[in-house]
Amino acid sequence: MSNFAAAAVRGSSKKWSSSEVDLSGAADLDEIADRLRDVDVDAEVSVLFVESDDTYLVILRLDDGEDLRVFGSDSGFAAESRLGAMLLGEIEEPALEIDDVAVEVEPDEADEDDDEEPLPVAAPDADPVGDADLLSDLGVPAHRLLEFCSHEGMMPADITAEVAQLMGCADEIEELREV
Repeated sequence: MSNFAAAAVRGSSKKWSSSEVDLSGAADLDEIADRLRDVDVDAEVSVLFVESDDTYLVILRLDDGEDLRVFGSDSGFAAESRLGAMLLGEIEEPALEIDDVAVEVEPDEADEDDDEEPLPVAAPDADPVGDADLLSDLGVPAHRLLEFCSHEGMMPADITAEVAQLMGCADEIEELREV
């Protein structure tokens, strides 16, 4: 499995910085949280985006190095890999239902000349879990995060880019991908 783990951290200066985080050899979720803390021990907000195999995304958040919150784009990741089991194995509560956030196109927004069938909004097998509201105070409300995860064809890297854009740290995350 190929994984990409990028941390975005913000201190008292309110500026974001980023760092790639090596998750290899991590024993459990606590050790992954420690690695996120180590990116900047004085960070007020630390967010870790973990993408796996162009299929799964997990977002972890620490405030002042405490109170770990986790969101996963699909509960199936826990069954697919050791990393998925570490990140999502303890989450028992599903996120809000994707159907609750499905976006319907208003009739006046539809292209009147378009004879094609509309594409489905939600991926039929997506099963997000965890705290979908973990980034709401950073500009990404739960319904928006769930919309990204439910949009057919959006890869984890696309979701990370959209979320990072809303948070204001897109350039920092993109720099890590270019390395």
